[in-house]
Amino acid sequence: MVQTMHYVLVSPMTRTLVALCLWSLPVLAAEVYVNGVNVEGLTNHTFEKVTVRIDEKGNVQIDAPGYSVKKVTIGGDKAKEPEGVITQKYFLVTEQSPPGATEYEIDVFLNGKFLRTVKSGDEQLVNDISKQLKPGKNQVIVQAKKRYADPMVPRSSSRNHVFRVIIGEGTTTQDQVTIEKQLVTFTRTAADTNDTTQEFSFTTR
Repeated sequence: MVQTMHYVLVSPMTRTLVALCLWSLPVLAAEVYVNGVNVEGLTNHTFEKVTVRIDEKGNVQIDAPGYSVKKVTIGGDKAKEPEGVITQKYFLVTEQSPPGATEYEIDVFLNGKFLRTVKSGDEQLVNDISKQLKPGKNQVIVQAKKRYADPMVPRSSSRNHVFRVIIGEGTTTQDQVTIEKQLVTFTRTAADTNDTTQEFSFTTR
């Protein structure tokens, strides 16, 4: 199978030819060109005031002043998603084990703007942030601050007690969200005592 081009005259005023590339049967070796563009398969059209010549390869070359030939490929290529469109769902999710043990307060910033604060001891957060994201690269900054209820008596100092903030691609089924791909994972444990800031980036699709 070879790819041949079919043309239609779409604008009598501008004499613009649009080439539609379709899959077709094999064709003869000799080809026809209009202003250097292959127009194999063009039918039922008359060119006026043109020069016709046969080149060294036996191809027909038509020099047609005033005609513009444009090629549009259709078929064979998978349709592309429009640029600038986010096609996936993105979620901000928190995990604590057990809730309140780490005694951290975490601020989340998205593309330079404050998104929200999540605190140790809060109920689990599952938040769709797709509309807050932009197509392409996104930047996330996470700031964690230790907030002891009683500095003299920490609730825990175990590294097994964690507070995790996750941003990822996910899907929803009824009222359940499944994170299929983690893009940002920020973790603090009860054994951590310092304030910290981390920066992440990811690309939407």
